[in-house]
Amino acid sequence: MLERILDRARANPHIATLSRFCDITVRIDSGDESLALRIAPDGVAAVPDGAAQAADLVLTASPEAWAALFGVTPAPGYQTLSAMRRVGHLQVDGAQLAYYQNLLLLELLFSLDTASDAVAEPAGAPYLEPVIGRYMHLDIDGRPHRLYFEEAGEGIPLLCLHTAGADGRQYRAILNDKEITRRFRVIAFDLPWHGKSSPPAGFGAETYRLTTESYVETVMAVSEALALEQPVIMGCSIGGRAVLHLALRHGDRFRAAVGLQSALYAENAVLDEADLMPLDRGDVHGGRLAGASMASLTAPQSPEAERWETLWHYMQGGPGVFLGDLHYYFVDGDLRNTALDGLAAGDCPIYLLTGEYDYSATPEMTRDLARRIDAAHCEIMREMGHFPMSENPEKFREYLLPVLGRIAADA
Repeated sequence: MLERILDRARANPHIATLSRFCDITVRIDSGDESLALRIAPDGVAAVPDGAAQAADLVLTASPEAWAALFGVTPAPGYQTLSAMRRVGHLQVDGAQLAYYQNLLLLELLFSLDTASDAVAEPAGAPYLEPVIGRYMHLDIDGRPHRLYFEEAGEGIPLLCLHTAGADGRQYRAILNDKEITRRFRVIAFDLPWHGKSSPPAGFGAETYRLTTESYVETVMAVSEALALEQPVIMGCSIGGRAVLHLALRHGDRFRAAVGLQSALYAENAVLDEADLMPLDRGDVHGGRLAGASMASLTAPQSPEAERWETLWHYMQGGPGVFLGDLHYYFVDGDLRNTALDGLAAGDCPIYLLTGEYDYSATPEMTRDLARRIDAAHCEIMREMGHFPMSENPEKFREYLLPVLGRIAADA
């Protein structure tokens, strides 16, 4: 294992860049065996047993778990360090702050073998995409906003909601998919505070926090501003939760809802660490941490270029925005104590698609939701993670096209 980690350190210049301001010792425990390495500005190197006993971080997992992590195709729950920790296969002891400060570096060493074939094909002759980007001015909750959105295609409106801490760029492939845009007018907008949508005036005296009320009101305001008639609403992660709230409150206004990574709730794995709040600390690079932590929610089969583009969206988020979105995801948007009769008997059929590598809105949680609301469709996507539309768009369309076909046929 150690030699493999050292090989990655030597082969990946990104690791050398990240280690310039790092000086920590990491011990890896596996059953009765342990080994250690030092990550410092001069590189990554093995350390003797004596130094290993005073390690800053101790990563403990069973031999079987380490073997699964370093396998050719890790099973769900073993795809990265963060995934292993989240589902209970890995214990992290020692300097927790150092772990968060260096999570991207650690994931590169242990999990993200990115020095492979992440090279795009030559672009060839210059060309223009059919996607049009515009700004709209509208009031949300009595305050003026300037929101950015992109659209392509014609026909049935398909309004797309991005994930927490990211923006509408996640739907780039769908906006450029001719088979979709010949029947659907695809629209992807950036929530306030996200992407190219600036916060409203006066935000300097506020702490951003997304609530169910503000989310639902924003989506309805956008739909009304664009004069959308019976749109299809599709959202992922927090967007996958929002489509449920929208169907409950305004089901008669939507033709159908497509929930990507939808569940009634998500277990709180971030906000409980109140002493750290690692996503919004001055001594932690929030962008790098957000990207590194989201890497664990992608599938190892996802193409490297698309996976890293997905992480890049997270690395660009504004301070505290991802954390503010998680308030809705973990707390305010929890539907476990909400009557769901309106979803089961409502006018808005709900289609559910969830990646098998998602440990946040797990396949089991989505299946449970489907049973409770009598979903029109529920399918678990093989070799997919939490961001299907951006991490592996080619494979995702194999699952999405039949669903959109059904919706179009019922129009």
